[in-house]
Amino acid sequence: MGGDDCGTGGSGYPSDCEVTQGLRERSQNRVAQERRSYRWRACLERARAVKLLLLDVDGVLTDGSIIYTPEGREIKAFSTRDGLGLRLAQKAGIQVGLITARSSEVVQRRAENLGISLVYQGAGRKLEIYQRILAEQGLRTEQTAYVGDDWLDLPILLRAGLAVAVADGAPEVLEAAHYVTDHPGGRGAVREVCDLLVEALGRRAELLAEYRGEKDES
Repeated sequence: MGGDDCGTGGSGYPSDCEVTQGLRERSQNRVAQERRSYRWRACLERARAVKLLLLDVDGVLTDGSIIYTPEGREIKAFSTRDGLGLRLAQKAGIQVGLITARSSEVVQRRAENLGISLVYQGAGRKLEIYQRILAEQGLRTEQTAYVGDDWLDLPILLRAGLAVAVADGAPEVLEAAHYVTDHPGGRGAVREVCDLLVEALGRRAELLAEYRGEKDES
């Protein structure tokens, strides 16, 4: 029997083991929340300056898996929670763009679905794309956030105003980041970053009220 397995009791009341385990889980959750709050506080000032959020795709918007059908078509899985997060960020005034070294029809389709117009695929030299975007948009590096997971992302991460690594990113990427998400790529990491940006801009309460149907339309 494992250390966290209390078994099942027949009394209908929690055993001492179950009580202890519950307290342990509550403590772990509290510590995790405090750690997240510290990281968020440390990055809020950087996040307030952000006007453009740029994302890698494989390993960030997806879990990095690539599936091919028998016909040779590529399949990727995207998180709906990440999708809503990106919509919220855009509602808060953040522009969103994708920079990926690979090329895929499904990425273009996902971008169109989310209203993302800045899409750069087949970008082996991501830094060149990043610099071009800054010039075209008239932005400074401190006004950009970038989310990556592997070595190809390092040139931008080392320059972006808010550099973010997903939880399961390469060690070198984690080290280069200002913020490391609690969630892995493709499983809520992007939503976490969007929540940070929305909160930094002071738009969270307003957007939440809108989704609750509480927004004053008068």
